[in-house]
Amino acid sequence: MKKKLLAGILSLAMVASLTACGSKNDATSSKTSTSAKSSTASVASTKSYASNMSASASQTAGSDFDKLVEAAKGTEVSFYGWGGDDKLNAWLDDYYAKRLKEKYDITLKRVPMDIDKILSQLSGELQAGKKDGDIDMIWINGENFKTTKENNMLFGPFAETLPNFEAYINKDDKETYNDFAFPIEGYEAPYGKAQLVFFNDSKVTEETPKNTDELLEFAKKYKGKVTYAALPDFTASAFVRNVIYDIVGYEQFADMKADKETVKAAIEPALEYLRKLNPYLWQEGKTFPSDNPAVTKMFADGELVMGMSYSAFGVATNIENGTFTDTTRTFQFDKGTIGNTNYIAIAANSANSAGAQVAINEMMDPEVQADRYKTLRTIPVVHYDKLNDEQKKAFDSVDIGKGVISQAELLSKRLPEMPAGLVPIIEEIWNEEVVGK
Repeated sequence: MKKKLLAGILSLAMVASLTACGSKNDATSSKTSTSAKSSTASVASTKSYASNMSASASQTAGSDFDKLVEAAKGTEVSFYGWGGDDKLNAWLDDYYAKRLKEKYDITLKRVPMDIDKILSQLSGELQAGKKDGDIDMIWINGENFKTTKENNMLFGPFAETLPNFEAYINKDDKETYNDFAFPIEGYEAPYGKAQLVFFNDSKVTEETPKNTDELLEFAKKYKGKVTYAALPDFTASAFVRNVIYDIVGYEQFADMKADKETVKAAIEPALEYLRKLNPYLWQEGKTFPSDNPAVTKMFADGELVMGMSYSAFGVATNIENGTFTDTTRTFQFDKGTIGNTNYIAIAANSANSAGAQVAINEMMDPEVQADRYKTLRTIPVVHYDKLNDEQKKAFDSVDIGKGVISQAELLSKRLPEMPAGLVPIIEEIWNEEVVGK
């Protein structure tokens, strides 16, 4: 998901205009089917929030789910999110939308749009005082969630009051309550999990670099046939953070101040490494592909000998559809790779918050998550230990395909995300200190 906010979203005028909208919490708001449509939270505060949620649930938007279901019946709910994955789009249209219609008589209106445009539209609606907005559900995470939550652009809290959240989501998983180390506090619910992986073709390259030193030697050997996308591409940005972790570790960033000079000093050894890598990259690091799909295409076309993805099992899908050869394989660094959860939030001025909550609850249904796992090879958000035997069978029966790392191995090497406030700073520094250097 692309993730840069447009300039001006954080203007004082907008912040002032959003104050009244941010507290909107009307569980019965709906639209008819003919409508158009600060830093890291401490462990202690997170636990306190989680323990207090059950006591305050009766005061939140989803406290009476049956009433939400009734209010949502016969309505349309919009789902705004990145539309660049054709297979995901088909799944949403052919499986998820049909399920919502058959089970709840909810019509899903999927609106493909980059996140910067989504948030620009939402900002414009809120500044204009539009109470019944066009945007209901938003696919979001990271600094975009932090920005929208801090500026009262989201409806909530609602997540912990949804029955499937309570029944199937792991309360001990830090990503349940923190998005890029920023407290969620019920303003978004988990949608899917992602983890950075690398891939190459064993018939073309025998090596699978296990750390940044080996990656540099790999790039030297296959000069001009290794690269990554220009930041702020989501996958490329994660790759750069993974390089940082491999060289300087990740612990120091957990409570680091979002100050450019502080961050730059901490990551300087990694910046020096990336500059050393440049001469051996495609175009000698003077320019970079526009986005990670372009990198993947270059790999599939034989122009590159290595690629990367946030879709941990994506190689299997690409082997099956003929995009990759059947000798393509996935690998990780020995110290691990960054993983995160992506979420669904609700716009503060949603005209159908009831329908949005019902739809989000359904996304966390084990049957839905199992179908996503089978069809899209997405790491599930439901906790396996919370499933009954029949539900477990649905996941156990899935053949994740060729060329991938097992889910158990992936999760054993899953590294935490940086605090959301540090990510755009690192991207800015990369553009200044790495490109063409």
